[in-house]
Amino acid sequence: MRPLRPFNFNTSAELFPAAIRKKKRAGFTYRRFGTAAEAVQFAMEQLPTDSLNGAYLQVEEARFDQNGIRSLYESEAFPLPRRRKLETETDADAA
Repeated sequence: MRPLRPFNFNTSAELFPAAIRKKKRAGFTYRRFGTAAEAVQFAMEQLPTDSLNGAYLQVEEARFDQNGIRSLYESEAFPLPRRRKLETETDADAA
């Protein structure tokens, strides 16, 4: 069995968020990114949870669902800075 190729975060990517049916105004729509790293960061840090559920990331011939996107974001190879979790920011605001 051959080892899997390392993921190339510099490859262009397309993000297809799930539609938010409950809200009257339009949610996020399809978006193309210059790098997969930017797409993953956007999905994890800016997409509302409703849009991330059911979203997928297309990088060349590979597709990543919500769990795959999260795995890429949490990967040691992820090249961009990660924003702190909202829970931490909320705790700091409450103090």
